[in-house]
Amino acid sequence: MPSGMHQVELEFPIDEIWNFVKDMDNWAPLVPNYIHHQKITDHQSTWEFKSDIGILKKKISLMIDIKEWLEPTRISFELIGKSEKYGGTGYFEAKAINLNRTKLTGFLEVNAIGKMANTVNSKLETALPKAVEEMAIAISAKLGELKSIK
Repeated sequence: MPSGMHQVELEFPIDEIWNFVKDMDNWAPLVPNYIHHQKITDHQSTWEFKSDIGILKKKISLMIDIKEWLEPTRISFELIGKSEKYGGTGYFEAKAINLNRTKLTGFLEVNAIGKMANTVNSKLETALPKAVEEMAIAISAKLGELKSIK
């Protein structure tokens, strides 16, 4: 199953990271190819993305279901394609290195199902690691912006 993971060490206390990550409105727009999202409940939301995987360029709709909230260290979720046959899991995990430094890990695993699954999964093998890295870098940058405003 195609997946991507990225870790970044941030100059923030774990509680500041948690306060940002626990609310998807803070980081959802930072996900590559993001169009919009809508909260249905505290644990469910729908997301739309522009798919730009090789020759496949279209809008993808996903249902995200939060499965675990472990403050201040972990949020895990499952995703299911609404418009396409996708399924997967992911998480954010924070680990305090010291009082003012935290390691943030982002992980995403997605699997396409159906006639085009082999082609799509092959493209996802290279696209997911890059997307997860871009998202981690964007979250880090956004946290830095917020810190400089304070």
